[in-house]
Order: sequence, then structure tokens, then C-alpha cells
Amino acid sequence: MKATLTITSRGVVTLPAKLRAALGLKPDDHLIAETTPEGLLLRPAVTLPVEVYSEKRIGEFDEAEADLEKVLRRRKKTAR
Repeated sequence: MKATLTITSRGVVTLPAKLRAALGLKPDDHLIAETTPEGLLLRPAVTLPVEVYSEKRIGEFDEAEADLEKVLRRRKKTAR
């Protein structure tokens, strides 16, 4: 699908509704704009949720890694 777009004096570009619908774009979605040898490429920006770990959760990870290290050491000894 092709569309002719206009850039306002403020640099705002409006994507036609049919183009937004075809691409599944919704209000407040973010796009990445980059230059390519062919011209300007607009593509959806992927956002991923970020989990911030508490000190307690970090401690749980450390304990799990320590337990795994013990198991691996035992396996290494029995493999000899």
C-alpha cells in the first residue's frame, strides 16, 4: 500500500487511517524512523516490559545459582 503524506511546518506527518489499520498501528504507538538507500523507512518500535528485581528476588536468584553449582559439581565428580 502506498500513500502520499504531507509534513506540516512543525514536522508532523499524519498516516492515513487505512494505512494505520493495515499495519495495526494504534494511537500512542511508537515508530522508528531511519534513512535507507531507498529513502525513509518507518517501522513499529518494539517495546518490552522491564522487570525491576527487589533485593529479595536477587537473593533468590543467587540461591538458585548456588544450588545449581552444587549439582554441577556433584555431576562432574561422578563423571570422572
